[in-house]
Amino acid sequence: MPEVIVFYMSIAEFEQLSLTLCIGGLMLLMVFILYRLGKDSGAGKFGTFVLFLSLGMGIFGFAAKSVIRLIVDI
Repeated sequence: MPEVIVFYMSIAEFEQLSLTLCIGGLMLLMVFILYRLGKDSGAGKFGTFVLFLSLGMGIFGFAAKSVIRLIVDI
């Protein structure tokens, strides 16, 4: 009979892991949407750069908040 490995995780640990993975996936989806928006609109290199700079600041702010929380240890 094969050995069964069971991972026990508290609800809080599962929620934190799920939140991190899902938000990361949504961020990747947003980057893809920004790329397609720049490509399909014919914005060119500079226009695509402006899209990533302006709309990507929200993604950067969310990621920076997580890093700052780790550094400050709140």
